[in-house]
Order: sequence, then C-alpha cells, then structure tokens
Amino acid sequence: MKKFSMNNIRNAGLFGHAGSGKTTISEAMLYNAGVINRRGRVEDGNTVSDWQPEEAKRTISIDLSLLPFEWKDCKINLIDTPGYMDFEGNVVAAVRAVDFGIIAVCAASGMGAGTEKAWKYLERENLPVVFFVNKIDREGAKFEETYQELSSKLSGKITPITIPIGKESNFQGIVDLISMQALYFDAEGKVSVKEIPSQLEEVVAEARERFLENVAETNDDLLNAYLEGQEINNEELKKALKEAIKERKIFPLLCGSGLENKGVGFLNDFIVEFMPDPGLRRKIKGINPKTQEEVEIPCSEEAPFSAFVFKIISDPYVGKMAMFRVFSGKITADAKLYNASRDSEEKIGQLLFLRGKHQEQTQEIGAGDIGVVAKVGNIGAGDTLSDPANPVVFPPLELPEPNYIAAIKPAGKSDEEKISAAISRIIEEDPVLKVARDPDTKEELVYGLGDIHLDVLVDKMKRKFGVEATLSIPKVPYKETIKKSAKAEGKYKRQSGGRGQYGHAWLEIEPLPRGQGFEFVDKIVGGVIPKNYIPAVEKGVQEAMQEGILAGYQVIDVKVTVFDGSFHPVDSSDMAFKIAGSMAFKKGAQEANPVLLEPIMKIEVLVPEENMGDVIGDLNSRRGKILGMEPQNGYQKIQALVPLAELFRYSVDLRSITQGRGSFTMKFDHYEEVPPQIAEAIIEKARKEKEEG
Repeated sequence: MKKFSMNNIRNAGLFGHAGSGKTTISEAMLYNAGVINRRGRVEDGNTVSDWQPEEAKRTISIDLSLLPFEWKDCKINLIDTPGYMDFEGNVVAAVRAVDFGIIAVCAASGMGAGTEKAWKYLERENLPVVFFVNKIDREGAKFEETYQELSSKLSGKITPITIPIGKESNFQGIVDLISMQALYFDAEGKVSVKEIPSQLEEVVAEARERFLENVAETNDDLLNAYLEGQEINNEELKKALKEAIKERKIFPLLCGSGLENKGVGFLNDFIVEFMPDPGLRRKIKGINPKTQEEVEIPCSEEAPFSAFVFKIISDPYVGKMAMFRVFSGKITADAKLYNASRDSEEKIGQLLFLRGKHQEQTQEIGAGDIGVVAKVGNIGAGDTLSDPANPVVFPPLELPEPNYIAAIKPAGKSDEEKISAAISRIIEEDPVLKVARDPDTKEELVYGLGDIHLDVLVDKMKRKFGVEATLSIPKVPYKETIKKSAKAEGKYKRQSGGRGQYGHAWLEIEPLPRGQGFEFVDKIVGGVIPKNYIPAVEKGVQEAMQEGILAGYQVIDVKVTVFDGSFHPVDSSDMAFKIAGSMAFKKGAQEANPVLLEPIMKIEVLVPEENMGDVIGDLNSRRGKILGMEPQNGYQKIQALVPLAELFRYSVDLRSITQGRGSFTMKFDHYEEVPPQIAEAIIEKARKEKEEG
C-alpha cells in the first residue's frame, strides 16, 4: 500500500449493536474499493474482518479488525468492532485509535445497547459521529422511526443527509439531500442518478429544509442567508457541514443496505469528503513521564514521534504483534522504539499493514496512520511509544470492569503447567480479562464480561496454545464463626512405651465483632503451662480454625484465651500442646453456637429508569438489601448489598432484564450470617463432599 499524507487519511471506527450489520457493511465497503472480488457472509464465516475460528463458529465479531482500503485517492483505515457486549473492550480500544465513528443502526430493530455504548465512548473522546441506518431492505424497516429514536435518546443534532427510496423489498436507492438527486444502486453498488420520485417530493422538501436549518445554525453567515430566504450556495453548504461535523455540532445520518450494497458507496464518498482527516483533530494531551507535566502533541508529520498501542495480537508462531496509531512524526522499520509507559527500549523488526489476517510489509508508517509492529516483547495494550528525547505518555485504556466470574482448571495433568502461561498470553490480547487465585477456596478464577467472553478464552487457549481447560461456577468462600462464649478442655495423653506425649490446656472462646479476625490471649499464671509451650497451643488453635467446625470453612472473628492447663516434665512437647489446643478449640467452638458466614458484596447498578422496578425486584429475589437510588443522566444508580453466592451470573441476567443497557460494579463489603435454611443445605453438601472425597 502506498504512503498517504495526513490529509488523505481517514481513520474510522465502525460501531453498533450486535446484529446491526457492521461486518456486512465493511464487506461492501471493501468490495466497492476493489479490495475483494466477492462479498463474504457472516453466516458463512468467510468475511475479511471475522477471520478467527471463534468468530466463524459463533457468527459474531469477537475482536476488532483493521480493514484499510483506498477510495478516491484517500486511505480509509476502517476498524470493524464487535457489537456483543462481552467484547466491549475492543470498542474502547478502537475509539482511542480513530478520528471519528460510524455507528450502524438496524432500521428494523432500532437502537440497541451497543448503539448507546458506542455513542458514549465516542462522546467521551469528543469524536465526530456519522450514523448509518442499515437494513432498509429488511421486513419491518422503519427509517423515520429509527431517526426519531436516535434523535430523542442520543442527540437532537442528528441530521439526515440521505433518505430512502422505498423500503423493505421495495428499497431501491436514496435521495442525497446535499445534491438533491436520487441515487439508484444495482447489485454491484453502481449508481444511477435520476430525478427524485414525485411521490417523495414532499418528504424530501421537508427533510431538505430540516437539513439546511441545522447546518445554518452552526454558521452565522449561512444563518443570516437562511433567515433572509436567500439561496444557499452548495459549496458553502458543504464547507459549513464539514466544519459542523468536525466540531460535533451535527451528526449526519445516512441510510442503505450493507447486504444489498445500496448506499455503502455513498458512505465511502461521504467519509472522504466530509469526515475529518487526522490533521484536523485537536491536539492530543499526555504527560511527560520525566517532569510529570502535561504536554500537548499536535497531529503533525513534523513533530517528534508518538504513537498509542491500542491492541495486541498474540500468536504462538508469529509472536506478539502490536497495533498502534501514530499521532505525530513517523516510524521506520528496524528502528528502536522507546516505550514511555514502561521506560524501556525495544528494537523492532517488521512494520505491517493488516487487513483482517492479511499482512503487508511496509518500511514506514507516518503521522495519522495506523499500523502493526511484529515480534514485540515488553509492549502492551495502552502503552505509548515516543521519541526518547521528547517522551510522552498518553492516558491508558479505560476498560470496563469484568464482573462475570468462573473457576478455571486444566482438563488434564498435561495442561497444568501450561495453563497459566496460556491465560497470560490471551490477557495480553484482551486486557479486560483478569485472573486471580482465591486463597480461601484455592481455585483459579477468571473474570470477564459474560459467559461467551470466558468461553472464547477457553477456545483460544486450546487453538493457539494447545491447552484444554474447563470452566465452572466458583465455590463461595464461606467462613464460620461463633455467637456465644464457651470454655473447653483439651487433653492429649499418649503412652506407648518409652517417652509419652502429654499436653493439657483450658481455653475460653469468645466471639469478636465482625471483621476483627483472630485474637489470642495468654492468661496462664503460676507456670501451669510453661511459656515455651504457649505458641504451640496458639498454633493448634489456628490450625483447627482453618479446618472449620460446621462445613470445613475457616473460622473467623474469635478471641481465644488459654487460662489453665498442666504439663509433664518429661512427656510434654510442642506437638502435644498443639494437639491439645486444637482439641480444646474444636470442643469449645461446637458449644459456642457456631454459624456459617457468607461474603456480602456492595454493588452499584446503573439501569435505565424504565427497567428500575424489574431490577429492584430481581435484587430482592437475590436476598439483596437496597441502600439507595439516585438519578444519573436518564438512568438510575442503585446501591445494594447482595451475597456473592447470588451474583456469579448477574451480569448475564442484568443484561437480559435491561436489553443490554444495564451495567454494574461490585466490591467486597463484609461477611454476614447465612440464613439458617440456606446454611443447612450448604453444610449438608459440604459433609457429603467430605465423605465422598
């Protein structure tokens, strides 16, 4: 691919809800540009962007995909992103690499949660947006209703630039409200320009008036001309539209069908003519890691080199590859890279342009462009590469918090040693994923955004690294405690010829306030137990606490006092007093009204107001306690305390209740007594497992 100057590059992210047709649109865009000679189908698993086996298997996009192509002397770096919320991290990554977003919306099903999420991420980065109402040819397509929904829920500045000619099976083309021409498309995407159909004249006139008014409101000269009823020059109109789009004063709305390749060529034209090039982007802010001062980086070819790594691809054969967006300067093959985020230097080999899985070598990647560096070592997603003499660190990726938890374990003994390495390599590709070992249950836990997210992790581990693993619902790290005080004696006496064993201790066991842990007090007087044996008694108590009383869970929040006992001058030993301490604790704890405790999580749930009643009802069914609610931009933030045992599938269930629009975060708050009926079942299950094991 030839080198393009900054003003001839367009960096576009393709976003939208799952099923909005993003990948089909991208196929049509590539086909129209002559990059491919036939359009693949998502259902057939043969599209350029969904090239991974996991994507073909599920017929959904899982990772973002780079799809550069040339169009009218410009290079369009298109990034196709997943719409399924389990893979939201790729949306966040793509937003940091592009200069504007294309949000695809299905004309039949309307806005979805993915539309709203993409809009918010693009808004956070202050990036322009163009909407493409797709699937006008589908049964039940509603262009005007879809536009009104977007306008009311996202922004009143959304402005149709094209309107459809016909709909459903009768969809033939579009009316361009800028040129005021009707554009008809054949199956190859070729355009025939005709007169606007007479039956649409009234609708077109109204839409054109709305378009003119919205553009005029962004430009004083145009507004005066518009109010005075003057004819607005088309070139002035285009210039004002381009500026309004850049400044997010207008969000243009186009329409068509990706499947039938109608209106997609117009989308390509519109991107080149009206969407901003990298040089028009505002300066990028970062931090100088040496001085900790804020710096502004101009998007310029003359400025010192700086680039942001937004995605890592980990391959067992090719090695690790880093996708990056160059904001300033340029990078050449075989150069030395300075990773300002990690204060490390790295020599690189090949520079590549990727299109799906197709690789094309290049010697140079300049400002405003997007490329890939192969075989990198200490570089991760969210890192900043820069000129060592002019270091800068851009803000890291603000990724969603994973809260769907599963226990993962190797399928066989041969996988035990390789599983940790495989997981860590996959996490490099998808840093939303997290892994941690639960010290209480001794399970390896993986955290993702949903069940499909973790299923894909397991599939990739097997395909890429030959490691098989299984997922299961995690064990709850229950604890045990006591509710009243008790005193108990532990006496260990053994005589088996020769030297015997003798240890004798009296303990008082008392409950402590929740969260106080463990306290051991020595109240021995008169040397009835020698000082050197007291630590052994404490050790015996602690070992017994680890084994539990009711169901084998650790005992917490107890105070243990050793106050009496006896010893034998010959037969006493540390071992004997340790056993005596353990015996006394177990006996006393049984008499001190032992109870089971469960972890309680504090959660914050963000839900649309219309779903609030259903969500609160669901939380109540999970034994949740609502702490409070507060409105937040058309949503309600619900705070609640909920047992961890009720939350393992909550992210999936919440998504179902709110059609994907709800989200939540959780953190551990405290331990609380399990209701007796539930505790009974847990204790019984633990006892059976112990008997069977």
